[in-house]
Amino acid sequence: MFYEDLSEYDFLDEDAFTASLAHAGFETLCFRPTYTRLNIGWLEAGRPYATGTVPDAFVEKLKAIQKVQWMNVCLGYHDCDLCPEDDETAPEGNGEVRIPGEPGIAYAAPFLVTHYITAHGYRPPQVFVDAVLAVDLDAWAAARWPDVPFPWVPADAERMVE
Repeated sequence: MFYEDLSEYDFLDEDAFTASLAHAGFETLCFRPTYTRLNIGWLEAGRPYATGTVPDAFVEKLKAIQKVQWMNVCLGYHDCDLCPEDDETAPEGNGEVRIPGEPGIAYAAPFLVTHYITAHGYRPPQVFVDAVLAVDLDAWAAARWPDVPFPWVPADAERMVE
C-alpha cells in the first residue's frame, strides 16, 4: 500500500490502540482522531522513495516507541515487498505507529517503517525524524490515559474490554 509522504492519511476513520501485555486492563481503545494524520513511510516496490542516512538515536527511539505502541493492528499481515520474493527472513507488518508532531498533526506510519529505514535506506522527511526524537515516553505514561502510549487521546475515546 503506497501513500506519498506527508499526504493526508485516510485509510481508516478511527484510530485504535491495542494494549500491550504490560497494560492488559483493556483490549483496545478506539476513537475518531481530533488531529490531522499525515502519511510517512508507506512504501511499495516500483515506487520511488527518499533514501539517505538517519541518526542512530532516531532509529533507537523509533524502535522504543514501537515496543510500547500497537495501533490499528490488523488480523492479516503485509509482507515487505521491497525485499526479494525468495527472502524468507523478510518481515511482515500488521499495524501502524502514531507520532505526535506540531500541534494538531500526528504522523501515521506502517509498523514496517523501521525495517524500511534500516534495510532499504528509506529516509523519512526531517519533520518525522524530529518528531520521533522529541517523543518523551515518560510523559506519555503521565498523560490522561497512562496505559496508552500516545498523548492525544480525546475524552470520548471508547475502551473495548474482553
